[in-house]
Amino acid sequence: MIFFRKLIEPGCAPEETAEDPTTLRGKVAAAKLPEDAQRAAEAEIARMEKTDPSVAEYAIALGYVECLLSLPWSDMAPASFDLDGAARVFDASHAGLGQVREWVLEHLAAHALGASRPFSLLVVDDEPIARANLELVLRREGHHVEVAANGEEALRRFDGQEFDLVVSDLKMDTMDGQQLLEAIRERSPETQCIIVTGFATVDSAVRAMRSGAVHYLTKPIDLDDLRAAVADVLRGRRARYRMRAPLLCFVGPPGVGKTSVGQAIAKAMNRPFVRLSLADLRDEAELRGHRRTYAGAMPGRIMQALRTAGVRNPVFMLDEMDKMGQDARSDPAMALLELLDPEQNDRFLDRYVDLPFDLSEVMFIATANDTSRMRGPLLDRLEVVPFAGYSEDEKADIASRFLLPRQLREHGLVHPRPVVADEALRRIVRDYTDEAGVRGLERELARLCRKLARLHMEGHAPLPAGLDAEQVTALLGPARYNHDRTGGGQHTGRATGLVWSEKGGEVIFVEVSTMEGSGQLILTGSLGDVLKESARIALSHLRSTPDVFGLRAVPFDRLDIHIHIPAGDVAKDGPSAGVTIAAALVSRLAGRPARADVALSGELSLGGSLLPVSGIREKVLAAARGGARTVILPQANAPDVANLRATVQRLPRIELVGSVSDALEIVLAPAAQPATKGGLDA
Repeated sequence: MIFFRKLIEPGCAPEETAEDPTTLRGKVAAAKLPEDAQRAAEAEIARMEKTDPSVAEYAIALGYVECLLSLPWSDMAPASFDLDGAARVFDASHAGLGQVREWVLEHLAAHALGASRPFSLLVVDDEPIARANLELVLRREGHHVEVAANGEEALRRFDGQEFDLVVSDLKMDTMDGQQLLEAIRERSPETQCIIVTGFATVDSAVRAMRSGAVHYLTKPIDLDDLRAAVADVLRGRRARYRMRAPLLCFVGPPGVGKTSVGQAIAKAMNRPFVRLSLADLRDEAELRGHRRTYAGAMPGRIMQALRTAGVRNPVFMLDEMDKMGQDARSDPAMALLELLDPEQNDRFLDRYVDLPFDLSEVMFIATANDTSRMRGPLLDRLEVVPFAGYSEDEKADIASRFLLPRQLREHGLVHPRPVVADEALRRIVRDYTDEAGVRGLERELARLCRKLARLHMEGHAPLPAGLDAEQVTALLGPARYNHDRTGGGQHTGRATGLVWSEKGGEVIFVEVSTMEGSGQLILTGSLGDVLKESARIALSHLRSTPDVFGLRAVPFDRLDIHIHIPAGDVAKDGPSAGVTIAAALVSRLAGRPARADVALSGELSLGGSLLPVSGIREKVLAAARGGARTVILPQANAPDVANLRATVQRLPRIELVGSVSDALEIVLAPAAQPATKGGLDA
């Protein structure tokens, strides 16, 4: 009895669900859903009315209707096209972006111009009063309106411009509306036409419609009919020719600000920002959702993110796109093909929602560290915006303006706030970080702030008013990195090279040793296939032109040549180390010491020409961090070097050469020594 009494007590009795079918039906009616979504919701509500609430199918239908109601079918963030404001947002939150800032602002300007351009109308009528009245009415609707007194004048208006709509009288001197309509179709097929006449007949209306007129109005014109006809035409053109949101892909090493630039774009456009990490995403259903026939089905992560944003035109960041996984069951990249295709994403189909959803207003931004891992069809849909690493000056500026003030606030070091000298910030950058971005720099600044906070709390001493370089070193301890890796002097059989990696540019050393053998080429250091081919090309070129490099006396058929690249934490593959390998080979085989402070990057052809390479900014900045005094690059990379010099002040001396012989004249000692068969010189 106690058990049954508890069941019927008000506090324990099952409460009636707040989302009963009647309530849901009212919400659906008030939500102004698209026609197909409203039909689907009403069908599910009708099924709920015939189903017991305790049955699982009732909960499934309820969840589906609530999902439809929660999606932003028509909700849009208000347009904001203040380009000067966008520039201020970037300047207030970022430094060192260089070309990226200009690139993004150009995209925003084009998007703003295309979306805010008023519709252009041309009114053609030989009666001045009728022409003036039509112009006045259409201008009041917010359209750009021009007028012409006859058909010939109207055609001249099409020189150098295009109109969205022409409103023309049918009966005019010289060229009537029918002839004008046919001429417009030849000159500007995309322009729509409305014919207006005071001599309406069935035959003239049929001819006008067959010639391409979209509406046929009679005089005296009913202004409401005119407004409705114009609005109908322009509504269709807006849907057909609206400005497509750019599909940008930010590519660069970690910590260079790809995500924060996406957030700045959203702020500049006054749109919500949503981020979806694709790292190790393996199941396509996570993006597209599960069909409702499965237990526990739910919408995909795309629709869930839009539901969170609350509008259907957010800035949507697809982070770590190059790290998507793939298994035997599905490939998530295939779902992204539809998602990122402007010709398809206006009817994106989530399997759970099972209704087309318009994603064409979403501004998608992808991020990646390396595009080589991305599928070709997917990369083809994206416009790559390269993010390069920061120079030492740029890092110090970012630390002073953004990173250090944020860390001081987070650690309570604001009353008073210590002042860290510029030289101290540079020492942190130089001696405690080794990266293209600034994540490690922010970690070191946070460590410095923790040291200061602990000293203050333990000793109850006032915070220091300022910190110089020596005090920073005392707090952070011995330097972690020695960037003067290239060192000085000369080494026989070793050359300094530059490579690009996901972390930015890297300095590597190519070592060559020779020994008596049978002409075998030994390659070690976990080299990739492309790098192995570079080594073979370099050796083939030297063997084919021995007189050029003083190698006539070298017995290649009785020597084993061992090429080794000892950098264990650097991915060693890619077409950029051919000239470095050639320099190390000639240094060993001809006995000519190579300068350690000269770094090289460039690929070789069999004829000895230097081919252009990518990642010039990252490589030159890595050479500067590593203490190189001279960088040798292919002549074809001159435009990249010019762009680099325009944005970075302090750089090593850069030599542009066209052939391997020119490069070796710079890096190798001028006096040739007898060939050696020994190992690598110390």
